[in-house]
Amino acid sequence: MAADQGLLAGQRRALILEAVRRDGAVRVSDLVAALGVSDMTVRRDLDALERRGMVEKVHGGAVATTGSGEEPGFAVKSGLESAAKAAIADAAAALVKPGSVVALSAGTTTFAVAKRLLHVEDLTILTNSLPIDQFVRNARTVNPKPPTVLLTGGTATRSEALVGPIADRTIESLHVDVLILGTHGVTEKEGLSSPNLAEAQTNRAFISRARQVVVAADHTKWGTVGLSTFADLSQVGFFVTDAGLPTEAQRVLRDRVGQLLVVGIEDEESGPTP
Repeated sequence: MAADQGLLAGQRRALILEAVRRDGAVRVSDLVAALGVSDMTVRRDLDALERRGMVEKVHGGAVATTGSGEEPGFAVKSGLESAAKAAIADAAAALVKPGSVVALSAGTTTFAVAKRLLHVEDLTILTNSLPIDQFVRNARTVNPKPPTVLLTGGTATRSEALVGPIADRTIESLHVDVLILGTHGVTEKEGLSSPNLAEAQTNRAFISRARQVVVAADHTKWGTVGLSTFADLSQVGFFVTDAGLPTEAQRVLRDRVGQLLVVGIEDEESGPTP
Protein backbone atom coordinates (compact mmCIF):
# COMPACT_ATOMS: atom_id res chain seq x y z
CA MET A 1 0.00 0.00 0.00
CA ALA A 2 1.79 3.14 -1.18
CA ALA A 3 1.37 6.53 0.46
CA ASP A 4 -0.53 8.99 -1.70
CA GLN A 5 -2.21 12.09 -0.31
CA GLY A 6 -4.12 12.50 -3.57
CA LEU A 7 -6.27 9.41 -3.09
CA LEU A 8 -10.03 9.87 -3.01
CA ALA A 9 -11.99 8.54 -0.04
CA GLY A 10 -13.31 5.60 -2.04
CA GLN A 11 -9.80 4.66 -3.17
CA ARG A 12 -8.44 4.84 0.37
CA ARG A 13 -11.24 2.68 1.70
CA ALA A 14 -10.71 0.12 -1.04
CA LEU A 15 -7.03 -0.11 -0.10
CA ILE A 16 -7.89 -0.42 3.59
CA LEU A 17 -10.42 -3.16 2.88
CA GLU A 18 -7.88 -5.00 0.73
CA ALA A 19 -5.35 -4.89 3.60
CA VAL A 20 -7.90 -6.12 6.14
CA ARG A 21 -8.94 -9.04 3.94
CA ARG A 22 -5.31 -9.91 3.20
CA ASP A 23 -3.91 -9.64 6.74
CA GLY A 24 -7.02 -10.13 8.88
CA ALA A 25 -6.39 -6.88 10.78
CA VAL A 26 -4.94 -3.39 10.37
CA ARG A 27 -3.62 -0.73 12.77
CA VAL A 28 -4.57 2.95 12.51
CA SER A 29 -0.92 3.99 12.89
CA ASP A 30 0.14 1.75 9.99
CA LEU A 31 -2.63 3.10 7.77
CA VAL A 32 -1.67 6.71 8.57
CA ALA A 33 1.90 6.01 7.46
CA ALA A 34 0.92 3.98 4.40
CA LEU A 35 -1.76 6.33 3.09
CA GLY A 36 -0.12 9.63 4.05
CA VAL A 37 -3.25 10.99 5.70
CA SER A 38 -4.21 12.03 9.23
CA ASP A 39 -5.25 9.77 12.06
CA MET A 40 -8.73 11.35 11.95
CA THR A 41 -9.10 10.61 8.23
CA VAL A 42 -8.24 6.95 8.75
CA ARG A 43 -10.71 6.67 11.62
CA ARG A 44 -13.46 8.21 9.47
CA ASP A 45 -12.67 5.69 6.74
CA LEU A 46 -12.88 2.82 9.24
CA ASP A 47 -16.19 4.20 10.56
CA ALA A 48 -17.56 4.21 7.01
CA LEU A 49 -16.39 0.65 6.34
CA GLU A 50 -17.83 -0.55 9.65
CA ARG A 51 -21.23 1.01 8.88
CA ARG A 52 -21.27 -1.02 5.67
CA GLY A 53 -20.42 -4.19 7.59
CA MET A 54 -17.04 -4.62 5.86
CA VAL A 55 -14.76 -4.34 8.91
CA GLU A 56 -15.09 -4.40 12.67
CA LYS A 57 -13.37 -1.61 14.57
CA VAL A 58 -11.25 -2.51 17.60
CA HIS A 59 -8.99 -0.44 19.83
CA GLY A 60 -6.23 0.94 17.59
CA GLY A 61 -7.44 -0.50 14.31
CA ALA A 62 -9.89 -2.86 12.66
CA VAL A 63 -10.34 -6.54 11.91
CA ALA A 64 -12.12 -8.49 9.23
CA THR A 65 -15.77 -9.07 10.00
CA THR A 66 -16.57 -12.58 11.16
CA GLY A 67 -19.83 -14.43 11.52
CA SER A 68 -20.75 -16.50 14.59
CA GLY A 69 -19.08 -19.55 13.03
CA GLU A 70 -15.80 -17.90 12.03
CA GLU A 71 -12.68 -17.02 13.98
CA PRO A 72 -9.40 -15.28 13.04
CA GLY A 73 -6.20 -17.30 13.37
CA PHE A 74 -3.79 -17.04 16.32
CA ALA A 75 -1.31 -14.79 14.50
CA VAL A 76 -4.02 -12.25 13.58
CA LYS A 77 -5.47 -12.12 17.08
CA SER A 78 -2.05 -11.76 18.70
CA GLY A 79 -1.69 -8.20 17.42
CA LEU A 80 -5.07 -6.99 18.69
CA GLU A 81 -5.66 -5.19 22.01
CA SER A 82 -2.09 -5.96 23.08
CA ALA A 83 -1.99 -3.35 25.88
CA ALA A 84 -5.27 -4.57 27.36
CA LYS A 85 -4.16 -8.20 27.14
CA ALA A 86 -0.91 -7.39 28.95
CA ALA A 87 -2.72 -5.70 31.85
CA ILE A 88 -5.34 -8.46 32.03
CA ALA A 89 -2.62 -11.13 31.98
CA ASP A 90 -0.81 -9.47 34.88
CA ALA A 91 -3.96 -9.55 37.00
CA ALA A 92 -4.96 -13.09 36.04
CA ALA A 93 -1.48 -14.50 36.69
CA ALA A 94 -1.50 -12.91 40.17
CA LEU A 95 -4.39 -15.25 41.09
CA VAL A 96 -2.19 -18.34 40.63
CA LYS A 97 -0.39 -19.69 43.72
CA PRO A 98 2.88 -21.67 43.72
CA GLY A 99 2.41 -25.43 43.57
CA SER A 100 -0.95 -25.22 41.79
CA VAL A 101 -2.29 -27.15 38.85
CA VAL A 102 -3.36 -24.39 36.47
CA ALA A 103 -5.19 -24.96 33.19
CA LEU A 104 -4.86 -22.48 30.34
CA SER A 105 -7.31 -22.65 27.47
CA ALA A 106 -6.15 -21.72 23.99
CA GLY A 107 -6.04 -18.05 23.03
CA THR A 108 -3.80 -15.01 22.81
CA THR A 109 -4.77 -13.60 26.21
CA THR A 110 -4.07 -16.90 27.95
CA PHE A 111 -0.78 -17.04 26.03
CA ALA A 112 0.08 -13.69 27.64
CA VAL A 113 -0.79 -15.20 31.03
CA ALA A 114 1.52 -18.16 30.36
CA LYS A 115 4.45 -15.75 29.91
CA ARG A 116 3.81 -14.36 33.38
CA LEU A 117 3.62 -17.77 35.05
CA LEU A 118 7.22 -18.73 34.29
CA HIS A 119 8.41 -17.24 37.59
CA VAL A 120 5.77 -19.02 39.74
CA GLU A 121 7.38 -22.01 41.42
CA ASP A 122 6.32 -25.62 41.08
CA LEU A 123 3.35 -25.16 38.76
CA THR A 124 1.79 -27.81 36.58
CA ILE A 125 0.29 -26.19 33.49
CA LEU A 126 -2.37 -28.11 31.59
CA THR A 127 -3.21 -26.64 28.19
CA ASN A 128 -4.76 -27.40 24.83
CA SER A 129 -2.82 -24.53 23.23
CA LEU A 130 0.04 -25.45 20.92
CA PRO A 131 1.67 -21.98 21.23
CA ILE A 132 1.52 -22.09 25.04
CA ASP A 133 2.99 -25.60 25.15
CA GLN A 134 5.85 -24.65 22.83
CA PHE A 135 6.56 -21.40 24.66
CA VAL A 136 6.68 -22.91 28.16
CA ARG A 137 8.83 -25.86 27.06
CA ASN A 138 11.36 -23.60 25.31
CA ALA A 139 11.39 -20.63 27.69
CA ARG A 140 14.50 -19.79 29.68
CA THR A 141 13.84 -18.92 33.31
CA VAL A 142 15.76 -18.45 36.55
CA ASN A 143 12.92 -20.13 38.43
CA PRO A 144 14.46 -23.01 40.48
CA LYS A 145 11.22 -24.94 40.08
CA PRO A 146 9.91 -23.97 36.61
CA PRO A 147 6.47 -25.02 35.41
CA THR A 148 5.80 -28.47 34.03
CA VAL A 149 3.51 -28.39 31.01
CA LEU A 150 0.99 -31.07 30.02
CA LEU A 151 -0.52 -30.92 26.52
CA THR A 152 -3.97 -32.42 26.13
CA GLY A 153 -3.55 -33.87 22.65
CA GLY A 154 -6.37 -33.70 20.13
CA THR A 155 -7.07 -32.14 16.73
CA ALA A 156 -5.77 -28.63 16.02
CA THR A 157 -8.15 -25.81 15.06
CA ARG A 158 -7.32 -22.69 13.04
CA SER A 159 -6.59 -20.89 16.32
CA GLU A 160 -4.05 -23.62 17.23
CA ALA A 161 -6.25 -25.14 19.92
CA LEU A 162 -6.31 -28.90 20.41
CA VAL A 163 -9.89 -30.12 20.65
CA GLY A 164 -12.01 -33.22 20.24
CA PRO A 165 -12.54 -36.48 22.16
CA ILE A 166 -8.85 -37.05 22.97
CA ALA A 167 -8.45 -33.57 24.46
CA ASP A 168 -11.72 -33.86 26.37
CA ARG A 169 -10.90 -37.28 27.87
CA THR A 170 -7.46 -36.10 28.97
CA ILE A 171 -8.91 -33.04 30.71
CA GLU A 172 -11.72 -35.01 32.35
CA SER A 173 -9.22 -37.41 33.96
CA LEU A 174 -7.41 -34.62 35.84
CA HIS A 175 -8.05 -32.18 38.71
CA VAL A 176 -7.37 -28.46 38.22
CA ASP A 177 -6.95 -25.82 40.92
CA VAL A 178 -7.35 -22.77 38.67
CA LEU A 179 -8.60 -22.54 35.09
CA ILE A 180 -7.71 -19.38 33.15
CA LEU A 181 -10.05 -19.22 30.23
CA GLY A 182 -10.29 -17.04 27.17
CA THR A 183 -13.47 -16.51 25.18
CA HIS A 184 -14.47 -15.44 21.69
CA GLY A 185 -17.54 -13.61 22.93
CA VAL A 186 -19.54 -12.79 26.06
CA THR A 187 -23.05 -11.44 26.59
CA GLU A 188 -25.51 -11.32 29.46
CA LYS A 189 -27.93 -13.73 27.80
CA GLU A 190 -25.59 -16.13 25.96
CA GLY A 191 -22.72 -16.17 28.45
CA LEU A 192 -19.33 -17.27 27.10
CA SER A 193 -19.30 -18.56 23.54
CA SER A 194 -17.01 -19.91 20.82
CA PRO A 195 -17.36 -20.09 17.02
CA ASN A 196 -16.00 -23.65 17.10
CA LEU A 197 -18.26 -26.44 18.39
CA ALA A 198 -15.40 -28.75 19.34
CA GLU A 199 -13.49 -25.98 21.12
CA ALA A 200 -16.64 -25.08 23.06
CA GLN A 201 -16.94 -28.69 24.22
CA THR A 202 -13.28 -28.77 25.28
CA ASN A 203 -13.82 -25.57 27.26
CA ARG A 204 -16.76 -27.25 29.01
CA ALA A 205 -14.44 -30.13 29.94
CA PHE A 206 -11.95 -27.66 31.42
CA ILE A 207 -14.68 -25.96 33.47
CA SER A 208 -16.00 -29.28 34.79
CA ARG A 209 -12.59 -30.12 36.32
CA ALA A 210 -11.67 -26.71 37.78
CA ARG A 211 -12.10 -25.58 41.40
CA GLN A 212 -11.80 -21.93 40.33
CA VAL A 213 -12.68 -20.47 36.91
CA VAL A 214 -10.97 -17.24 35.84
CA VAL A 215 -12.02 -15.60 32.57
CA ALA A 216 -9.47 -13.28 30.96
CA ALA A 217 -11.12 -11.21 28.21
CA ASP A 218 -10.66 -7.67 26.90
CA HIS A 219 -13.60 -5.31 26.41
CA THR A 220 -13.98 -6.05 22.67
CA LYS A 221 -15.34 -9.51 23.49
CA TRP A 222 -18.46 -8.02 25.07
CA GLY A 223 -21.50 -8.19 22.79
CA THR A 224 -20.06 -10.91 20.54
CA VAL A 225 -21.90 -14.23 20.28
CA GLY A 226 -20.18 -17.31 18.90
CA LEU A 227 -21.85 -20.39 17.51
CA SER A 228 -21.86 -22.34 20.77
CA THR A 229 -22.21 -21.26 24.42
CA PHE A 230 -19.85 -23.13 26.75
CA ALA A 231 -20.50 -21.41 30.09
CA ASP A 232 -23.00 -19.26 31.92
CA LEU A 233 -21.69 -16.15 33.65
CA SER A 234 -22.64 -17.65 37.02
CA GLN A 235 -19.93 -20.31 36.54
CA VAL A 236 -17.17 -17.67 36.53
CA GLY A 237 -15.30 -17.04 39.78
CA PHE A 238 -13.20 -14.11 38.50
CA PHE A 239 -13.76 -12.11 35.32
CA VAL A 240 -10.67 -10.06 34.45
CA THR A 241 -11.12 -7.33 31.84
CA ASP A 242 -9.99 -3.79 31.00
CA ALA A 243 -11.49 -0.37 31.65
CA GLY A 244 -12.74 -0.10 28.07
CA LEU A 245 -15.69 -2.31 29.04
CA PRO A 246 -18.91 -0.22 29.02
CA THR A 247 -20.38 0.72 32.39
CA GLU A 248 -23.57 -1.27 31.78
CA ALA A 249 -21.56 -4.38 30.92
CA GLN A 250 -19.55 -3.95 34.12
CA ARG A 251 -22.80 -3.75 36.08
CA VAL A 252 -24.06 -6.98 34.51
CA LEU A 253 -20.84 -8.81 35.25
CA ARG A 254 -20.71 -7.61 38.87
CA ASP A 255 -24.20 -9.03 39.33
CA ARG A 256 -23.50 -12.37 37.64
CA VAL A 257 -19.89 -13.45 38.24
CA GLY A 258 -18.11 -14.09 41.53
CA GLN A 259 -15.81 -11.07 41.22
CA LEU A 260 -15.11 -8.56 38.45
CA LEU A 261 -11.53 -7.26 38.16
CA VAL A 262 -11.19 -4.19 35.89
CA VAL A 263 -7.58 -3.29 35.09
CA GLY A 264 -6.01 -0.12 33.71
CA ILE A 265 -4.14 -0.11 30.40
CA GLU A 266 -0.59 1.11 29.98
CA ASP A 267 -0.64 4.01 27.54
CA GLU A 268 2.63 4.89 25.80
CA GLU A 269 2.13 8.64 26.26
CA SER A 270 0.21 9.07 29.51
CA GLY A 271 1.14 5.94 31.45
CA PRO A 272 -1.29 3.53 33.10
CA THR A 273 -4.94 4.43 33.41
CA PRO A 274 -6.53 4.14 36.87
